[in-house]
Amino acid sequence: MENLSLLQPATAVPARKRSKWRLAFEQRYLFLMSLPFVIWLFVFSYLPLWGWTMAFQKFKPGRTFGEQQWVGLDNFVQLFREPHFYMVLRNTLAMSFMGLAVGYTIPVVFAILLNEIRWSPFKRSIQTISYLPHFVSWVVVAGIITKMLSTDGGIVNEILLALNLIDQPIQFMAKGEWFWGIVTMSDLWKEMGWNSIIFLAAISGIDNEQYEAAKVDGASRLRRMWHITLPGIRPTLMVMLILSIGWLTSIGFEKQYLLGNSLVQDYSEVLDLYVLNYGINLGRYSFGTAIGIVNSLVAITLLLLSNRIFKRITNESVI
Repeated sequence: MENLSLLQPATAVPARKRSKWRLAFEQRYLFLMSLPFVIWLFVFSYLPLWGWTMAFQKFKPGRTFGEQQWVGLDNFVQLFREPHFYMVLRNTLAMSFMGLAVGYTIPVVFAILLNEIRWSPFKRSIQTISYLPHFVSWVVVAGIITKMLSTDGGIVNEILLALNLIDQPIQFMAKGEWFWGIVTMSDLWKEMGWNSIIFLAAISGIDNEQYEAAKVDGASRLRRMWHITLPGIRPTLMVMLILSIGWLTSIGFEKQYLLGNSLVQDYSEVLDLYVLNYGINLGRYSFGTAIGIVNSLVAITLLLLSNRIFKRITNESVI
């Protein structure tokens, strides 16, 4: 009997391990439901990473993988030796940080103010109007912005002339130093309403009794927003800010390509356009892949760094 009692603890399955397997078995249908999405993520997000090997080759289309010439880090050395790359990186980071400063804070303020509207028909109308530009193509938006800023009947120049603020029309689209601001404000107009949706959803989850108690205590509407609404959506704010920082270098190229021209090229060209113009269009696939890897590494570094900083300061993180 004593020998059996000594052997029993060694052969028994730990309760914690058993509970994990039991929980996994109970949620087996949820795992099965998520399996197609895991497969989709692997096929379209992780499997293409095999293409990164081109950055270490002198890739030639039509050759097999074994026939490609390996060049090591030559493409990266060539990239970092080009002054044009640093100009493109400057443009990308400048527009990204401007977009983060304006495109992140304004939707938060808009969501908080929209939540304070008590007349439902007016609130729904504002929401609908602010959401609509998101569904408009950038081709159409670029045409609208270009026409508004045009020197030939553009509404902006017409207003400035009517107010006697200028003597002659301003060529907004020909001034490179203004291009970053034009892109930032255009993107804000297009995406402000859509970006505010998640903040409105977070605000709706705040217990209404907190507002009622603060109102009874004599707190003004501004103080209720500052001491209840903002702290209530703080986790959402931090997570969205961290993710936005992680996407700083991945701002796309559509708006820069459509709004830009040869006069402002030194300010409009971003990393994705650099890949297109000096990589794919010239048949330098390996060079373009190297640019993409650098872009991804910078994005991952910014994400991990911001996540670590915010985790220490606010105890909020995404990892």
